[in-house]
Amino acid sequence: MAYSNIVAETKGAVGIIRLDRPKALNALCAELFKELAEALDIFEADEDIGAIVITGSDRAFAAGADILEMQPQTYMDVYKSDFLSGGPERISTCRKPVIAAVAGYALGGGCELAMMCDFILAADNAQFGQPEIKLGTIPGLGGTQRLTRFVGKSKAMEMCLTGRMMGAEEAERAGLVSRIVPLDGLMDEAVKVAGEIAKLSKPIVMMAKESVNKAYETTLREGIMFERRIFHSTFSTEDQKEGMSAFAEKRTPEFKNR
Repeated sequence: MAYSNIVAETKGAVGIIRLDRPKALNALCAELFKELAEALDIFEADEDIGAIVITGSDRAFAAGADILEMQPQTYMDVYKSDFLSGGPERISTCRKPVIAAVAGYALGGGCELAMMCDFILAADNAQFGQPEIKLGTIPGLGGTQRLTRFVGKSKAMEMCLTGRMMGAEEAERAGLVSRIVPLDGLMDEAVKVAGEIAKLSKPIVMMAKESVNKAYETTLREGIMFERRIFHSTFSTEDQKEGMSAFAEKRTPEFKNR
């Protein structure tokens, strides 16, 4: 499918979505969100795709929301349309693993978009921030909530109140990103990691993702019980039998996604 604001392609079992508004530093607009959701729907439905990578350019993952699009809107406009609901949150409802490969600026909505992904691989030039306060508003795509969960109240509060940017090294220390990769090797590494995940049992990968996400949404006791029940359920799958048999027989497992 042809898009105007993104580029979607596949490499083996990996779906790749590249934000593609170079003149606007990949600023996020309504049409981009619509196309992003459509591409995710296609990859989600494709049984040959096991993991997804979302990226931007070397200069900017996404430098924020499209301010020119938002500026004329009134409170009643954004309230009645439930602005920023639906499409923008599609990443967080994706059952397949989604990796953010972030280079350059990931600011405002760009930072929030990256945080919706399951984990972030950051290039050494990555810059994260929530500068909405400088525009007389606050984050609206979950920035105050996800950033606080990732880096803690104090650092999240400082970033949201001052608009200060966080470099890749600080982001890694704070737990916002999984690890740092040299810029020229970022996409190769992201596709490699996604490819490794895609080789595994798809239903078991989904179960693991659901269990980790549960840690952010419930109490420890309830989360542990959820994990245990999901763990028990894996013993009803053919892939669990194959994986453990292959280990015992010292061979590579051949998962059937059943």
